[in-house]
Amino acid sequence: MTRSLDWLKEGPGWPNRAFSRFVDAGSCRWHVQQAGAGPKVLLIHGTGASTHSWAGLFPALAGSCDVLAADLPGHAFTRSASPANSSLPGMAASLKELLSHTGFHPDHIVGHSAGAAIAIRLAATMNRPPRAIVGLNGALRPLPGIAGLAGPMIAKAVTISPLMVSAISRSARDQERVARLIRSTGSEPSSPYLEIYTRLFASPYHVRGAMRMMANWDVSRIESDIDRANCPLVLITGDRDHAVSPTEAVALARRASNVQHVPLRGLGHLAHEEDPELLAAKILAVLESCDSKRMKAHV
Repeated sequence: MTRSLDWLKEGPGWPNRAFSRFVDAGSCRWHVQQAGAGPKVLLIHGTGASTHSWAGLFPALAGSCDVLAADLPGHAFTRSASPANSSLPGMAASLKELLSHTGFHPDHIVGHSAGAAIAIRLAATMNRPPRAIVGLNGALRPLPGIAGLAGPMIAKAVTISPLMVSAISRSARDQERVARLIRSTGSEPSSPYLEIYTRLFASPYHVRGAMRMMANWDVSRIESDIDRANCPLVLITGDRDHAVSPTEAVALARRASNVQHVPLRGLGHLAHEEDPELLAAKILAVLESCDSKRMKAHV
């Protein structure tokens, strides 16, 4: 239950494996991937995912950027020694330790789903904030109503019970069940993502890490974090996202002068997996625009 995925067993065939390495920083042994040259871009995946989620986007961005991605604490190949790493501030603090250890100071941060909230909290604590944050279908709001209360309660129950974690892992070995879960987010499952999600959800370690993250999730101060981050926030949303309503990004962009909303048609919650080339083009355009505005402001 306490072991992360075995790199010797699960690593062969892992997307972008040639760029993988392991780093000891803080209380974690991190699996990271880094490639490219140019502006430094940090990629932060969402709950239950891993570096594999960037299979197509990572190389597309690495063509013009220095890109770093990591499995979050308790996910996939990153081994975490402390449950405290599972909370939003814990995730951000752990990533900050990783960045300090590696000397990677991101010019931009891209986060998907819960990874967008982590990106914002991380930026709010950095001595030198990034020039821009890009949120892909960012999960920046608590779940509405009773779901917001029941979700963490269920997750906490699962993290306490190894039997429940094992039961979830066993049921997740059915690839069609995983495919249905992905379809419920508004995205179509495809290779290599579906096969790897099936492997991840079959791992009790990974399931427990994802559930701990859910159980300790609190984004009640996210707007304060956005203000403290003191950099542009661009929220890219797919209009078919059934996991996080795009209306949240629209409302936030109306309230905050430093938040911009970029809608995408025909894509769901896993838009960056469905069409990584399109998302890479959108992200690069955002980064170039933010850099251009920054340069003009300093002339």
